[in-house]
Amino acid sequence: MVTETAPEFETQDLLINVGPQHPSTHGVFRMVLEIDGEVVKDLVPHIGYLHRGAEKLCENNDFRQGVGYMDRTEYLAAHNAELSYVMAVEALAELEVPARAQWIRMILCELNRLSSHFMFFGAFGVDVGVFGTPFVYAWRERETLIDLFEEISGDRMMYAYFRAGGLAWEVPANFKERVHEVLKSSRQGVKDFDGLLTENEIFIARTKNVGVISAEDAIEIGMSGSSLRASGVNLDIRKTEPYLFYDQVEFDVPLGENGDVFDRYYVRLQEMEQSMRIIEQCLERLEDGPIMPEKMPRMLRLPENQEVYIRTEAPRGEYGVYLVSKGGNRPWRLKVRSACLSNLQALKQMSVGQYVADAIIILGSIDIVLSEVDR
Repeated sequence: MVTETAPEFETQDLLINVGPQHPSTHGVFRMVLEIDGEVVKDLVPHIGYLHRGAEKLCENNDFRQGVGYMDRTEYLAAHNAELSYVMAVEALAELEVPARAQWIRMILCELNRLSSHFMFFGAFGVDVGVFGTPFVYAWRERETLIDLFEEISGDRMMYAYFRAGGLAWEVPANFKERVHEVLKSSRQGVKDFDGLLTENEIFIARTKNVGVISAEDAIEIGMSGSSLRASGVNLDIRKTEPYLFYDQVEFDVPLGENGDVFDRYYVRLQEMEQSMRIIEQCLERLEDGPIMPEKMPRMLRLPENQEVYIRTEAPRGEYGVYLVSKGGNRPWRLKVRSACLSNLQALKQMSVGQYVADAIIILGSIDIVLSEVDR
């Protein structure tokens, strides 16, 4: 009796090019996936498509002009990017920032955290497959916040409102009332997202136990922000190294348990509640007073042979500015420590062994801004 043997077929892994101009990459980012069927075997990220030269441009402009280039690195949270820069300048110049200016900075940075996270929820909800409703919710709430930023700074995104020593000008007379209005709207927006996504069966199935990274690996890679805390690492610079007046307000640091895509989403949702809590306390403490030092030179010049590194807790993690002065009215060297670039290092480890469709939402869960990655 003759038995037939099954024919042997040669298999070949397939390379898929995602980006650099693809909606799911959230900007001009490219990743090459090596797949076996539907499973990712390897992932190679490619960056550099949005290099702005912000660091070198700052080195060729005076300290006030440099603020605008920081806006263009972290354009979804420009106030937070400005803050690290002006704090670095203030540290070397030994400037004492008035209390009113510091409270206003805190309020604006936390409001910017809200607008940034709303943008994340909108794009991420669509990535996961909950259709267009998340984007409608996100833009509705983000518009309310951006309207307030425009009233204060005159711009909707690139604010250039912070200055070394304080603020460019006073906030509007109805500032407190407007912030309370925005908080009321944002609080409803957070509830809407919670109701739409957190217990949504499709959302849970797509995000639970997907893109897991342990606390140890996250620390070794250099992750920070919500992506790090989602793995259970209790590290928030506002708590561990308080700046401004964060040591005078009460707030909690939300943590995840599994370090998966769902935790990275849920930690951000909880952070928004804490940001609103911080803002309300800041409004209670905000009093009249100057917004710049009494004696501020027209052209700021820093001492020679000085260096400083200042880091703050931006929406995507540690946004740091390393500043070197050799005298004069401009930096000798300026280096930005990008939270997005560091968090992006984990993408391959999170994605290998997952399905192709999961690699898209894993990337979305990191919440990168490409102009901050490339700078």
